[in-house]
Amino acid sequence: MVDDARLRPAMDDDYDAVVAVVDSWWGRTVSASLPRLFFDHFAGTSLIAERDSALAGFLVGFRSPDQPAEAYIHFVGVHPQLRGSGLARRLYQRFIADARADGRTVIKAITSPGNTNSIAFHAAMGFVVHDRTADYNGPGRDMVTFVRTLGPSSVRLSP
Repeated sequence: MVDDARLRPAMDDDYDAVVAVVDSWWGRTVSASLPRLFFDHFAGTSLIAERDSALAGFLVGFRSPDQPAEAYIHFVGVHPQLRGSGLARRLYQRFIADARADGRTVIKAITSPGNTNSIAFHAAMGFVVHDRTADYNGPGRDMVTFVRTLGPSSVRLSP
């Protein structure tokens, strides 16, 4: 587990560091799914993980302005050498705890149907995994959706 990674709220100027690594961390171009507007408008609800003063991971999420019970996790990344270390779990736990503290009771997320690692991770984190939703992001862009309802003690923060 990456206990020495420091989690902190994102800042708008973290965008450049994140976008500089995200494509290489994924091994393909995904940066178009992470526009600057998320850091300009949702930095305070997003998280940065740093280890030895270097970017170790991030979570971009927000509390819905239109759905007062909901929060949404848009994009999460962990340095490839730190995958499986528990860092993604810590990022999710912190985001969920912050959302709960703000009165949110539902966390949502999506992924592509082929992202079996993400689907398994979300299931392990207590999300209900919904089947493929046809045309979710437009014609031919199917997605798998996740929902986690927060009970009074469903989150335990790791150190």
